[in-house]
Amino acid sequence: MATLYLASGSPRRRELLAQIGVPHITLRATVDETVRPAEAAPAYVERLAREKALAGLASLAEAAEACVLGADTAVVLDGRILGKPADRDDALATLEQLSGREHEVLTAIALADANRCEVRVVASRVRFRPITRAEREAYWASGEPADKAGSYAIQGLGAVFVSRVEGSYSAVVGLPLLETAEILAGFGIPCWQHLG
Repeated sequence: MATLYLASGSPRRRELLAQIGVPHITLRATVDETVRPAEAAPAYVERLAREKALAGLASLAEAAEACVLGADTAVVLDGRILGKPADRDDALATLEQLSGREHEVLTAIALADANRCEVRVVASRVRFRPITRAEREAYWASGEPADKAGSYAIQGLGAVFVSRVEGSYSAVVGLPLLETAEILAGFGIPCWQHLG
């Protein structure tokens, strides 16, 4: 069986892979995350997941027996990608835009080995309850929104804003587990390895 590498610094993605019993080694794959002119959100997350997987594979000295998993998540409102906040004001403005509304969360996963790269994009819908200014400011002060797409973490303190999720909760966190298990199986990497 191939060794699985996760091309992500996200602790959430590591935890999700561990949750389904898939051992892996984490590596860093730096790619330019700038949105290209006229690039739609689904194409953006798909491109970044693929580039992360391929960059991770290229960084390995022994890539013949390796698979690299790349992933990217984007929060999308009215067709606009809401990335990580630049600063406090940006985060507060983003949270105000999301307040009382539904938005889309797109997560792409890409798995690459020496012969192929497969990509899947998973779309979920998240609705926020109305959020007061005091709540937005207190949430920013917690430090959690500072490095999160859309300025919130559904698996953290930001969960109190979420009134409904349609689709994959794990995809909103950062790794769609059903689709990840399927794509891994296609490369001969099973889940629940700790049970064997």
